[in-house]
Amino acid sequence: MTPTDDQSEELSGREELRTYDPEEAHSFPDERLNEVLATVDADEEVTAYLEAQNVNPVDRMQYNDHGPKHIEIVRHSALCLYELLKRGGVEFDGARQQGLAEADEPVIIGLAATLHDIGHVVHRERHPYYSIPLAATVLDRLLPQFYDTAEAVRMKGEILHAIICHQTEEEPLTLEAGVVRVADGLDMERGRSRVPYEQGGRGINTVSSQAIERVRLIEGEQRPVLVEIVMTNAAGVYQVDNLLGSKIADSGLDPSLRIVAANIADRGERIVDRLEL
Repeated sequence: MTPTDDQSEELSGREELRTYDPEEAHSFPDERLNEVLATVDADEEVTAYLEAQNVNPVDRMQYNDHGPKHIEIVRHSALCLYELLKRGGVEFDGARQQGLAEADEPVIIGLAATLHDIGHVVHRERHPYYSIPLAATVLDRLLPQFYDTAEAVRMKGEILHAIICHQTEEEPLTLEAGVVRVADGLDMERGRSRVPYEQGGRGINTVSSQAIERVRLIEGEQRPVLVEIVMTNAAGVYQVDNLLGSKIADSGLDPSLRIVAANIADRGERIVDRLEL
């Protein structure tokens, strides 16, 4: 029997966090974050980048979506992941080591998540490196609205660090950067690959993401965060093990995360029934 939605809920039995809502109470100071995000979301240049950055990966390379929807998902995932880690008592180090405030931790995460992929306007390949100078220019204009010169320099450095580490061999040196890295890997549900799949894209990254039904972020028991991934066939293992697994391994967050992937399809014998990282 194929599990119903109610049955899949039994994997955890607890409510997931899916979106960051500025109106809700959070386990961290959120006033500065909400002010910064409102400014960024109304910024014409940022909006133009988020739309333009999708042309190279999708239209020209038949790759997964990396436009405004991807950024929305990653930013929500990053801030929800941060919320769960804060609930679990995880102490972040990036802002603290720079002499910045706790309220600056989510700002680093939110801005890095927003700007991490703008290098796609140059090229899909090595895009994190192209994102750095473009994001730096945007940050030089935005950060002085909220920080003095010394603070803006430190915030800029931390945000760029999180951007360069999201998909490169560079190891995240802060947990803020680790959150952005993992959140980028969590955007794997089947809607992510709809455009290139319909255009004929059948690469392993596209096909495997078609197998991911749902990704859920939930407050954990033994570890602060439980990530539940519902798959409809074994192809989803590539997304979970090869892509997400590699991001988690280098993120610094491995001790705080539990990853459980379940194959709910009922089509003969299952190659993979359950995978846990």
